Amino acid sequence: MSDTATLSSAPTEAPFSRAKLVLADGSVFEGFGFGADVQAVGEVCFNTAMTGYQEILSDPSYAGQIVCFTFPHIGIVGANNEDIEYGTPHVRGVIVRADATHPSNYRALQTLDVWLKKHNIPGIAGLDTRALTSRIREQGMPHGVIGRGDDVAALTAAAKGFPGLVGLDLAKEVTARQMFKWDETPWVWNKGYGKVEAPTFRAVVLDYGVKKNILRLLAGLGADITVLPAQSTLDDVLRHEPHGVVLSNGPGDPAATGEYAIPTIKGLVDKGLPVFGICLGHQMLGIALGGSTKKMAQGHHGANHPVKDLETGKVEIVSMNHGFTVDADTLPKNVIQTHVSLFDGSNCGLRLDGAPVFSVQYHPEASPGPMDSHYLFDRFAEAAKRRA
Repeated sequence: MSDTATLSSAPTEAPFSRAKLVLADGSVFEGFGFGADVQAVGEVCFNTAMTGYQEILSDPSYAGQIVCFTFPHIGIVGANNEDIEYGTPHVRGVIVRADATHPSNYRALQTLDVWLKKHNIPGIAGLDTRALTSRIREQGMPHGVIGRGDDVAALTAAAKGFPGLVGLDLAKEVTARQMFKWDETPWVWNKGYGKVEAPTFRAVVLDYGVKKNILRLLAGLGADITVLPAQSTLDDVLRHEPHGVVLSNGPGDPAATGEYAIPTIKGLVDKGLPVFGICLGHQMLGIALGGSTKKMAQGHHGANHPVKDLETGKVEIVSMNHGFTVDADTLPKNVIQTHVSLFDGSNCGLRLDGAPVFSVQYHPEASPGPMDSHYLFDRFAEAAKRRA
């Protein structure tokens, strides 16, 4: 494999400098800094996944956010060049209980500390992540800042100055700047990634911050994939004569991104094309079909969320990462709610009655897992192939 190389000898910073996480209400959590020595402000959320921290930190859906990991040993498998979901990470900062400074994995190329420095992302370790997580569960996601300075008043002011994610269109910041093709298929043990050899249908993916594994799974099912920027029009999409369209995941407020995306989505539905929405794409599809979205207090972030398929009765364990949700009570009668969260009953899926149009709030591509929801890609591919 391409990632079997010598672990980078670049040391984790030592001695560690003191660092602080300061919230907008003036609360202070002290620890030590690692990663980039820069100040970062954003919305603070927690993630309960036990694996896949590099995939999480490179997920564009985390733009504008600082991620607190509840699992205690983040960094234990190091970092490599394959387990990334986007070219440039957009997460604002990282909070961990203990930074694993000596990773143990045959694929590791460098420590997490070095990887964060490379991408100019600050981290803070050594604070009470359980107390912070409990606070978020009870009071919602606060605005906060990671900094290594001692001026708490200045750090508090920086946190208070963060505008928040409501009304913020972040998809335009993370989307591809121009159209590109994709042919890489899913990773195989001891072989790495492959290439699609004989495409059987054409798919356009609207990139609001698409994860690479979405593209890989589509390619693995025989898709000839064209990825288009978030602000693409209906004509831009139809020019490629797709047999189906995927609305990708992404960060920010779906109503804000929807100002330019929803007319395109409505046009695709009106054309009768198969449409598959994921995360932000799901939320904007919900708006396009007549519903509305709302901000969540804690959001859903992790790889262990139970979701029930209301049409089959099956319970799936899924990967989630979102702070907004479709308000199921606002959906018109011809839009069927298909999935719900078993944590809080919030909407996790929908479909348009009588049309090959459906979406889910969670991440069926997961990466690194779980894989309970890969069948959704099969469903989309089958619908697209019927038009090929």
